[in-house]
Amino acid sequence: MDMTALIADLDGIRIEENDKIIQQKSRDFYWYSPVLKRQLDHVTADLVVSPRTEAELIHVLKACYARNVPVTPRGTGTGNYGQAMPLSGGVVLSLADLNEIRQISPGRVICGPGVICSDLDKAAREASGQELRMHPSTAHTATIGGFIAGGSGGVGSISWGGLRDFGNIIRLRVVTMEAEPQVLELTGEDLHKVTHAYGTNGIITEVEMPLAPAYDWVDSIVGFDSFDEATVYANALARQDGILTKLISVVAAPCPFDYFKRHQKFLTEGQSVVLVMVAPHSHDAFKAFTARHSGEIVFDATTAGDLKGLPPMFELAWNHTTLRALRVDPAWTYLQTLYPFPNQLELTSKMDRMFPGELISHLEFVRFDGDITCFGLPLIRYSNEERLDEIIDLHNAHGCPVFNPHRFTLEEGGMKQTDEIQLAFKRQADPKGLLNPGKMIAWDDPDYDFQSGKVWLFKGLKQAS
Repeated sequence: MDMTALIADLDGIRIEENDKIIQQKSRDFYWYSPVLKRQLDHVTADLVVSPRTEAELIHVLKACYARNVPVTPRGTGTGNYGQAMPLSGGVVLSLADLNEIRQISPGRVICGPGVICSDLDKAAREASGQELRMHPSTAHTATIGGFIAGGSGGVGSISWGGLRDFGNIIRLRVVTMEAEPQVLELTGEDLHKVTHAYGTNGIITEVEMPLAPAYDWVDSIVGFDSFDEATVYANALARQDGILTKLISVVAAPCPFDYFKRHQKFLTEGQSVVLVMVAPHSHDAFKAFTARHSGEIVFDATTAGDLKGLPPMFELAWNHTTLRALRVDPAWTYLQTLYPFPNQLELTSKMDRMFPGELISHLEFVRFDGDITCFGLPLIRYSNEERLDEIIDLHNAHGCPVFNPHRFTLEEGGMKQTDEIQLAFKRQADPKGLLNPGKMIAWDDPDYDFQSGKVWLFKGLKQAS
């Protein structure tokens, strides 16, 4: 790759050539996985390019296409499985400067992909008393475009489901990587071509997302003597249609007391907890419901006194739970599992007991295909790769599909199923295969089995239709 010539082609566009900064911008939170840490530690780009407008971005894609330089798009690198890591070097395309909020109106926002999720919420609250339906636990650092291209759901999914569900993204503007890049406006079924696709088939330059009423959500922690009691309560709370929540997470002992250091003074050793964000108008109902279920509200933001230094409740949940454990004990890693409705309570209890000393249960309750169930982000004490694979196989064998966070391809992670329709769009949008190469097996392996019977979070378009 002739990077000197490419730099000349990109005159006037912001370029980073400092090796240390390039390496930093070539990384995400891949090190959550000891497997990916070993596989990806060496990965780095040759350049970081930061366009400020769609026109500059198109210029970058044309220049890189002409010189056969791979392009890996990046928000702020808060992904967990190498989504934004440039396996073939080349250019890391930072979209952080495409951060204009263009329009906020009833039920929707239009903005650039580089807007930080919490900044988007702040602007929507100030302009109209609205907020995003859902955001990752990394809302204070993650971009909205990165969330769409690399995420699946999060805080708010208890009410709204995930990004895979119709209506949770309204429209995406996407630029292809061709000799003359096309600008596509995607809506409806077509959105599923680029959601959770790691930018392998087009670069998002504008996002239109639905908004919901904003509330001053009340953070609470409910304590229980056992994991099973906590799970039964959380499942029942999630099914209370009149109590509006944004987060219902179960974290088994000993994780809360040992790893939630800033909240430790509210917690008791050996206690399993349910983390809750509840709307103010549902707060009294929440307290009454919790008393009926013999839950002990050990922390309530309305009565806890000085909250200075305490993270928001969502920064104890989703993959922040893993992060807090890792900061204290780097031997932990995690899985991503689904406990399918209607057997979620039986399955969570069974998995919790199956791996004593190796697994700490952590559940996120969500709406999934119209029912309440839970995803698992259990902490796994890592010994070796073989044992990790055994634990994954045992989950799958007992009806708890694992979306493997120790793989960096779309297919092996189990999140996104590529099929003929998806692949045809990739050929159209990226004929040379220069967009985030190495992340889509179906592109690299013509014999790849599209019909694999495994469970996929984002189903193939052929299957979905």
